[in-house]
Parts: sequence; C-alpha cells; structure tokens
Amino acid sequence: MKNQIATIRITDLHLRAIIGIYDWERVEKQDVIINVTMEYDSKKAIATDNIKHALDYKTITKKIISEVEASKFLLLEKLADLVLKVAMENKKVLRTNVRVDKPLALRFAKSVSVEVSAQR
Repeated sequence: MKNQIATIRITDLHLRAIIGIYDWERVEKQDVIINVTMEYDSKKAIATDNIKHALDYKTITKKIISEVEASKFLLLEKLADLVLKVAMENKKVLRTNVRVDKPLALRFAKSVSVEVSAQR
C-alpha cells in the first residue's frame, strides 16, 4: 500500500466562547460544541507502532481549547475557520472537517451549526 489514511475524530468538545452579534452575546461566554475530523497518512505509525509517527491529536486539541476560549467572534463561520486553521497547522493533516454547534441559538432548535473543511 502506498498510503494508509487514518481518521481521527474529536467528538463533542464542549467549550465556551464569546460568539454572536447581540450586545449580551459580546459580554457573556456561550456554550459551543466542536467536532473535528482529521485525516492523515498513518502507514508509518502503524508500521512502527511509535507515537512520534502518529498524529498528535492531544496537542491539537489543547490549542483548539486555548484559541476558542480566548476568541471573540461575531459569526460561527469565523470560529469554525479558527478551529480549521489550528488543525491544518499540523503538516501531517491531509484533510480536516470542523463542525461548530451553538446550542439553543434558535428557539425550538437544539442548536445551529456551521461546518467547514479543507485539504492539502
């Protein structure tokens, strides 16, 4: 096999951020739920069974947490793009998909979400 693509999923990462267009949203942090899918060539990691050849998802997640909780955006699209950029900073990541949910953003809806993706 030339490549062996692995998919890493970070599921339902619950964070708080300043997000929204209304005055009260600009001062009070709100809940956001982040899901990230990252694909990378895992052939070497599998062959060696060595963490240094795997995708370090813990480091990526720590940076996502830090960046999101310090962010102050108007739009979910901008927040999703921030998370996307953090994931794509790692050169091993070939493709990333990010979904950001804002629970209770609309009356009668569980949440509103924005999904963005990128690939090398």
